[in-house]
Amino acid sequence: MAGELVEVDGSMGEGGGQILRNAVALSAVLLKPVRIYNIRAKRSKPGLRPQHLTGVKALAALSSAEVTGLKVGSMEITFRPRGLGGGRLSFDAGTAGSTTLMLQSLMPAMAFSRAPVEVELRGGTNNPMAPPVEYF
Repeated sequence: MAGELVEVDGSMGEGGGQILRNAVALSAVLLKPVRIYNIRAKRSKPGLRPQHLTGVKALAALSSAEVTGLKVGSMEITFRPRGLGGGRLSFDAGTAGSTTLMLQSLMPAMAFSRAPVEVELRGGTNNPMAPPVEYF
């Protein structure tokens, strides 16, 4: 694992899930641990929602990461990737949470994986405030 822990304030900018998705994706690709706090602080329901939880779990599986604070409603997580692998991943958001937003975290890491990656995600495909599946 390279470098010291990077700290990211999740309330920066629009204060939604995008900063979380970008932070964990870059953490996995660069193998730099990250602590994200104030997750989705500017939303009416702050903290991790099921689709965010599922996206981080999938990325953790792909990068053999150790994650703390990973539960619905959590305002803070620490993500410590160990290395990008490959294989088949299957995750279910358990809700209609956006699969395309989950893919936003996974795709950069998949591009840098040492082996082929196949992903199956269950959730919503055409959600409000998220890119539709046809976008991909």
